[in-house]
Amino acid sequence: MKTFFTVLFLLTLQLLSAQQEVYANGIFSFEENKPQKIFTDGTRIRRSPGVNAPVLDSLQANHQVMVLKKDETVLKLGERTANWYKISYLKNDKNAEGYVWGGNLCIGYRNKNGYDFLLGLTKTVTKKDPQFPTEAIQQNIAAVRMMEGNAVLDEVSFETGSGESLSYGTFMVESNHKLKNVEFILKATVSGEACGIPGYDQYILCTGKKLVALPQLMSVGDADVYYHHEEFIFPNDKGGIPDAFIFKMEEMERDEKDREKKKKSSKAYRWDGTAYKPK
Repeated sequence: MKTFFTVLFLLTLQLLSAQQEVYANGIFSFEENKPQKIFTDGTRIRRSPGVNAPVLDSLQANHQVMVLKKDETVLKLGERTANWYKISYLKNDKNAEGYVWGGNLCIGYRNKNGYDFLLGLTKTVTKKDPQFPTEAIQQNIAAVRMMEGNAVLDEVSFETGSGESLSYGTFMVESNHKLKNVEFILKATVSGEACGIPGYDQYILCTGKKLVALPQLMSVGDADVYYHHEEFIFPNDKGGIPDAFIFKMEEMERDEKDREKKKKSSKAYRWDGTAYKPK
């Protein structure tokens, strides 16, 4: 009987340990032997993976590093969860190595017209749940920074949902949308892997050295049961109009008799070359 309770106790400990295991968000998965950039200004470089390890150095935003190896150590701060990475970098004409938390690296970066554009997560905030006002939800805040060297020329912030929406992310430049004084448009996307987990699209207009964030788009669905999809139609797209962009929403839900109920809506925004407002 004593042996039975001992085995039961050990199995319980293993189960609790498995339940408490923390996994990194997919967007913080960086390839080894690939260049990457620092997103968080003043990022600490440590001797070993962990917040208690000695600090060797600090790096500014937009500093390029080389990812050497992913460490299995994982750190969770708010809704941001990432591995530690061993990196190498050049600073003051000297090569150095150390460990950095993956949450301080860019989840995407681009160069356009001589400027660097960095996408990363900045923090987690607590907000009221719009559906259940008495409850609180955790929301990640992302930012896109326009950089000239280590100097920030402009920055816009936006929500990216909870950690469940951070399985996948992209950051791209779109140059084919024709809006007055807009040189190009940046598009940042994050999404989850499971049904019912929302994905977010954030469009950012670039006008000279100024960034203008458009209303955020959200899409979510659950197989053939329901979906909600939002998108923008720009001037050169089908159905677009000059000096304006159109917001479109479509959603579908199946009732208990397997009948589809669809809803559509749209809204036009006037763009004057520097700002937008509802038309």
